[in-house]
Amino acid sequence: MIRACGVGVSYGPVRAVSDMSLTIAPGLTVLSGPSGSGKSTLLRVLSLVERPSEGEVFVNDRPTSELSWAQLRSLRREEIAVVFQNPADNLIAHLTVGENLRAAGATDLSWLDRLGLGGSATWRIGALSGGQQQRLSFGCALARGASVLVADEPTSQLDVKSADLVLETLSELPVPAVVASHDPRLVELADLCIPLAAS
Repeated sequence: MIRACGVGVSYGPVRAVSDMSLTIAPGLTVLSGPSGSGKSTLLRVLSLVERPSEGEVFVNDRPTSELSWAQLRSLRREEIAVVFQNPADNLIAHLTVGENLRAAGATDLSWLDRLGLGGSATWRIGALSGGQQQRLSFGCALARGASVLVADEPTSQLDVKSADLVLETLSELPVPAVVASHDPRLVELADLCIPLAAS
């Protein structure tokens, strides 16, 4: 479980996030708001990619502020799976679909049926649509055994049909997920929506 207490992020005189407290509970949490509202910044802090300027982030009740960068990377590998908004950035292009899953730690390819990608194990990544690539990205993230999935604008670069595939996947995730998005369909799907305002 990830918990933020009084988190703030500043870049010089620019205040990107102010006094944010939240807990990533089971289900889907969506950080919503316009560009410049701090969604992606807060997501980077929650996924331990960036340290907050103030406040504390806890992972399984463990404070992270005093951990070294190496310790943060190790904790992130163990507990947090990150899915980037560009599907191709989450996958290894020269590997097949099945090889991507195995590289992520999957011991069998039953994941493909669960992702609606049955029969695609030998396909190259370029043969998949954007939505299929993003679905595979979620599968690879989950195959690692992470406790929380974090995704930044996972539908923003997809057409409506491809985005629908990703929305369906997000609605069925077996682990808590936190997503930054301004997609109204994702907001509607959320178990918890945290609106952020542009500063």
